Amino acid sequence: MSKIEAWVSASRLRTLPLSVSGIITGTSLANSYGHHNSLIFILALLTTVGFQITSNFANDYGDGVRGTDNQERIGPKRAYQSGTLTKRELKTGILCSVAINFIWLLALLQVSFGMENIAYFLLFGFLGILCIWAAITYTMGNLAYGYKGFGDVFVFFFFGLLAVLGSMFLYTKSFNFIALLPATTIGLLCTGVINLNNLRDHQSDKKSNKNTMVVKMGYGAGKRYHTFLMAVSFLSLLVYIIISYKNYASLLPLLTFIPVFYHLKRVRNTKDPSLLDPELKKLALSTFLLSILFYISLNIFL
Repeated sequence: MSKIEAWVSASRLRTLPLSVSGIITGTSLANSYGHHNSLIFILALLTTVGFQITSNFANDYGDGVRGTDNQERIGPKRAYQSGTLTKRELKTGILCSVAINFIWLLALLQVSFGMENIAYFLLFGFLGILCIWAAITYTMGNLAYGYKGFGDVFVFFFFGLLAVLGSMFLYTKSFNFIALLPATTIGLLCTGVINLNNLRDHQSDKKSNKNTMVVKMGYGAGKRYHTFLMAVSFLSLLVYIIISYKNYASLLPLLTFIPVFYHLKRVRNTKDPSLLDPELKKLALSTFLLSILFYISLNIFL
């Protein structure tokens, strides 16, 4: 594997559609309220993708250095684990990624708020820095929260609430309580993806002292927890659609839950954790599809 291929692998491209689902959903809400700005949308996507790539580099480094990524791990081999990237190279990659993130973040805040909204500029600047901190410390450092069972909470907040509500605010400069419902839907689906990852790796995580929610509650309870996440995400979206219903197109996002519930059945019937790996991609793409259908339902068929 060449160095370019190693960096592409460390970027984990299959995680990127999931990472932008919240941005698309928040933009959908803003557009439906009459706020449109293509440059904000592009910069928000670039910033979010940058955060995700930084997180992926940091996870590769953190899990690799701790020995969590080893031969017992079920998922695809990581760059550090396989020896294609060194510890120093990954550190350099993380620093470069963080620098690029700051550039995109500052550009986004300038376009959205400018100096005339300095309070919002500073608030979202702080939230952006918090995103970078969360991306790095998931598995890196002595306080790595992914090893203490808090990964699910952080994913729900950053991928769901902050991504949807924050991106909507970039356009509207306002907050709407009903937006909490689709934000909750996206957040729980994203949490479901990390839970699947933890279900798949629970045996090797336990041996490596990575105390995820699944390690703490056990494999069987972890699958029941997954059912809870999917069910509440569906109910949140359903309540939103009932409240904001305009026409039959409003029901479009619910179609996403056909493959999601089929996926849920597969998870509940799976006893071998190694068979869960394909389900991560299915759920991640389903979440991305939901955000697209959500946009169509709010902004195409009015």
